[in-house]
Amino acid sequence: MVAALLVTLSADAQVKPMVLSENHAMVRLETGNKYVLLPVEEKAENANVRVINSDNQTTRRPNVRLAVDNVDYYVPFEIKDGQTLDIIFTGDRRKTGPIKDFACWKEMKFSNDFDTTNREKFRPSYHHTPLYGWMNDPNGMFYKDGEWHLYYQYNPYGSLWENMTWGHSVSKDLIHWEALPLAIEADAIGTIFSGSCVVDKNNTAGFGKDAIIAFYTSAAESQTQSMAYSTDGGRTFTKYDKNPVVTFNAPDFRDPKVFWYEGTNRWIMMLAVGQEMQIWSSANLKDWNKESSFGSEYGCHGGVWECPDMLKIGDKWVLICNINPGGPFGGSATQYFVGDFDGRKFTCESMPKVTKWLDYGKDHYATVSFSNAPEGRVTVLAWMSNWQYANQVPTKQFRSANSIARDLGLFKDGEETYVSVTPSKENLAVRGAKIKKPTSACEIIVDVKGTMELTLSNARGEQVVMSYDAQKQTFAMDRSKSGDCSFSEAFAATTVAPTHGNLKQLRIFVDNSSIEAFDADGKMAMTNLVFPNEPYNNIKVKGGKVTIYEIKVKR
Repeated sequence: MVAALLVTLSADAQVKPMVLSENHAMVRLETGNKYVLLPVEEKAENANVRVINSDNQTTRRPNVRLAVDNVDYYVPFEIKDGQTLDIIFTGDRRKTGPIKDFACWKEMKFSNDFDTTNREKFRPSYHHTPLYGWMNDPNGMFYKDGEWHLYYQYNPYGSLWENMTWGHSVSKDLIHWEALPLAIEADAIGTIFSGSCVVDKNNTAGFGKDAIIAFYTSAAESQTQSMAYSTDGGRTFTKYDKNPVVTFNAPDFRDPKVFWYEGTNRWIMMLAVGQEMQIWSSANLKDWNKESSFGSEYGCHGGVWECPDMLKIGDKWVLICNINPGGPFGGSATQYFVGDFDGRKFTCESMPKVTKWLDYGKDHYATVSFSNAPEGRVTVLAWMSNWQYANQVPTKQFRSANSIARDLGLFKDGEETYVSVTPSKENLAVRGAKIKKPTSACEIIVDVKGTMELTLSNARGEQVVMSYDAQKQTFAMDRSKSGDCSFSEAFAATTVAPTHGNLKQLRIFVDNSSIEAFDADGKMAMTNLVFPNEPYNNIKVKGGKVTIYEIKVKR
């Protein structure tokens, strides 16, 4: 993260750029340090930073909002002596003045260290976050040899969306995460959009038994699907020399989710294409054939379909379809379809207009599952934000967290089959002692007795009101007075979910900037961000009995 810098600079360390035009400058690097610490100003326009090696070959060219007037934070940029930074600014010089006076030259620093100590009060205590920079969709998740691997859409050069790369973290318990080096970075084919990983247990691709095979969207003028492989358990990847492996004539063609289908002894790739999902198959993970499409007239079509997943749960198949916009309360959300899959075609068992949402909060998107999960579990994570305001939430050192891990199952309500959502069992392991008042990191259990209303509040009058209507069988969460809502008109909202029967017990997970509420039986889930100026330390409940547990996680 971007806290105080662990470096002392001499007075002559200030960068002296070679100004070549009103929007072009170069910086030669002869520092003996590992990093140049680039000063970022979020209101500035992107500058394209091209890295030229001593042999005059370009290696990287990220976009960075280099500071013009003031510095919001720093990001580390790994360098070698003899390289040159070739920088093109895109802002209007009539508004910003001459580039020789930009703050970035005075504030650019060199160091062998980058301090990631947290300086954000809203950083979650027990949810996964990047050490610094921007994060969105979880990618490539798999379990192997006692480790849960989480890759994610990542911008290492700022806390706004840009420069899509696969970041990487691993965990042994789905709670404590270790940050690892970048996994897959942009190349000549494109930046690295969302995708998936599989464990190739039978060496079908020829890269070795148990090789980890990653599939991702290469995003440039068009979107194509590429492949990389790892022989060290997912730590490092080698890109396939015949990329891209799948192409198609469509502007939105992305987010490959790959899994093995026993019925046909073939790999299946789900792809999001506009407002449908395509199904492709392969015997060797390299040569792919289109089998069918699903989506016409089914479910919600309020926005682009993204981040698919196909899950076998019990005797049913579930197709996960993330959509943006079109969510039940605006912006992005996760819908799903229940039906059957024969290795070539998915058949939905519901009527076309039936729409089912996996989570009824505003901050639950890009839900995908861990491949190769143990014990036959279907374990998922979601990106805990909404595209309506994800770039504006009141943090800067980092932006975005993932939801807690959840396990999926099935339940019936009338003639329809729905997906149940329960907190993964790993969340029980971090329950601490019972406490009398809520804290910034706690789990609240509510034994519900008919219609119920629960209010979390603080001394500033900020509050979140959760209510259950026993007659209507609905659960609602009102965050309109939850704290800082000023950054977006779309943030202050009340979200409402059906409970599919009587609600008997609630499990509510509170963290520094989020509230996740679950029916203990799994029939309802609701995830919402909150940004209180001080923690909610008061609780009032009508129609229920409350038990509160502290959550303590070592970081």
